[in-house]
Amino acid sequence: MKSRLFYRKARKAGLPPGTLVFTGEKKVEEVRLTVLDYDEKTFEEKEVESVEACFPYRDKSTVSWINVDGLHRLEIIEKLGQHFGVHPLTLEDVVNTEQRPKFEDMGDYLLIILKMISFNSTEKRVEAEQVSFLVGRNYVISFQEREGDVFQPIRDRIRNDKGRLRKMGTDYLTYSLIDAVVDNYFAVLEVVGEQIEDLEDEVMTDPTSETMQKLHKIKRRLLFLRKSVWPLREVVGSLERGESKLIGKQTSPYFRDVYDHAIQVVDMVETMRDMNAGMFDMYLSSISNRMNEVMKVLTIIATIFIPLTFIAGIYGMNFEYMPELKWKWAYFGVWGVMVVVVIGMVMYFKKKKWI
Repeated sequence: MKSRLFYRKARKAGLPPGTLVFTGEKKVEEVRLTVLDYDEKTFEEKEVESVEACFPYRDKSTVSWINVDGLHRLEIIEKLGQHFGVHPLTLEDVVNTEQRPKFEDMGDYLLIILKMISFNSTEKRVEAEQVSFLVGRNYVISFQEREGDVFQPIRDRIRNDKGRLRKMGTDYLTYSLIDAVVDNYFAVLEVVGEQIEDLEDEVMTDPTSETMQKLHKIKRRLLFLRKSVWPLREVVGSLERGESKLIGKQTSPYFRDVYDHAIQVVDMVETMRDMNAGMFDMYLSSISNRMNEVMKVLTIIATIFIPLTFIAGIYGMNFEYMPELKWKWAYFGVWGVMVVVVIGMVMYFKKKKWI
């Protein structure tokens, strides 16, 4: 994993600032461009064949949402950016899929970069995809690494004219898209939380070497989530303050609500990390207690056999004159002494609560 990251950085070394270099993995064969254009009375949805078909939506009075699925066709992103007046450094951040979540106010437009996470139920792992938003006065351009996202309910609300979307501007559309991303964090964290609870029961009842591997997987998963979540509150906090001219005062309360959700997500991730760290201690304690129980049993057995070995050693000596050797019941007498010794030691151990 590290060598791949170093390779990605090496590809950009020595290039001029603003040079577009796609640093991610190609996740779709063809770049897909879709447009949703609407206002309170009209609605248009279509998939366009060329990037030039998106150009007229820059100056329309309606709200236009242009979505780009696939980042590997740099010429498409470059043409789109040039026509909409996007700075090359902004486009460089868009195609850098290792970019930290961030917010930048460029005056004529806003750049918002987030990590959209999902849980792969087949492979039982958390996956992340970078999603970037360019927000203008009457347009929102979203860039995704692949098809499939958490925005389908928003598309349905626009199509069916439900809620405030058709009556509000690009700032409210931006809020809705960010809110969908943040809400999906709760769904993923719920799944991770259930895994932690199941693992906690396993640690308490029957920890094995596989349990330690599961704990490490959860730890890495939570570190991955924390890396995506912590910058999120900075991004939403900047939008919530409403310092940009592209964010209306009527939309600020909605961003404040998203900010509260982002704080909740951060708290949940931190709580889960504390639980995972506690389970590491519980696992080590359980293994130590199990070892102590084994050592206690072995110690008791060894202690009981010490006097028995002593008695057997005495009567195993080959002296010619020993008082008990000629006694008729000597064999059974020795056995009796041994049994009494064992019973006496066990009772003494129980009285001392050693067993």
